[in-house]
Amino acid sequence: MIVDAHHHLWQPSRGDYGWIPENDPVLDRAYLTVDLEQATAGTQVSGTVLVQAAPTTAETEYLLGVADASPQILGVVGWIDFENPLERATLERFARHPKFRSVRPMLQDIANDDWILSPAVCWALDAIDESGLSFDALGYTRHGYRLLKLAEDKPGMQIVLDHGLKPPIGEGATSDAFRQWAAVMKELAGNTNVYCKLSGLVTEGGFEVDAETLRPWVAHVLEWFGADRVMWGSDWPVCRLRQEYTQWLQLAQSLCSDLAVSERAAIFQRTACAFYGLQPVKTPLT
Repeated sequence: MIVDAHHHLWQPSRGDYGWIPENDPVLDRAYLTVDLEQATAGTQVSGTVLVQAAPTTAETEYLLGVADASPQILGVVGWIDFENPLERATLERFARHPKFRSVRPMLQDIANDDWILSPAVCWALDAIDESGLSFDALGYTRHGYRLLKLAEDKPGMQIVLDHGLKPPIGEGATSDAFRQWAAVMKELAGNTNVYCKLSGLVTEGGFEVDAETLRPWVAHVLEWFGADRVMWGSDWPVCRLRQEYTQWLQLAQSLCSDLAVSERAAIFQRTACAFYGLQPVKTPLT
């Protein structure tokens, strides 16, 4: 069975999602659990991790309600306002929910690249660490060394790099951008509390990508992190900008086809379960 370590569900009518282009034919529509079940039909996906897509606690409340109604949603990654110490009570309340597993500030949308190391957010990082929650890092190469400092300062806090830290795939595997990404990823992998999601890569390509395009990037991630710190995620429905759910799943499986059975089992289930503390269900979503 497969655990999808990263997907979204949303209702644009809620008003949380200012980043979704109005009238976008793929993104500007509701995605509900029934749509996820249809997308995963015929696959071996038996459980998922539902990830926030808006910087509001209201959306996290909504996602926890969705998860309560779905036995296949095993965990939720939510959001709190890192700059408001009064949110500690909110974080503590979220942490008591049986499916709340991790917190994700949307670093990619914050102008100050040093924000995650600023004194204003120290209380939030301390609270996450003390609560035994994990930290999902949504950023780019430029955030890498800030996250490295965070990983070194908080060795007991598990950190996962969403979408492989969004590598500049469109610039090619021989570019300076690739070398910069590779350098910081290799250093991050040197910290055993840092994990990596094999997700979002087809979107970062900026064009139709295939196995040969992605292979150099994926090979480096697997070499540095090892299968026990890599987890597959669909990034659905965002992945639909390039590929449908099953297309990306099959592409990811082909990129891992040369690995040992135990390594593939880690990437497609075991790592996510260990990182988020999940108990997978035994049957697929449909």
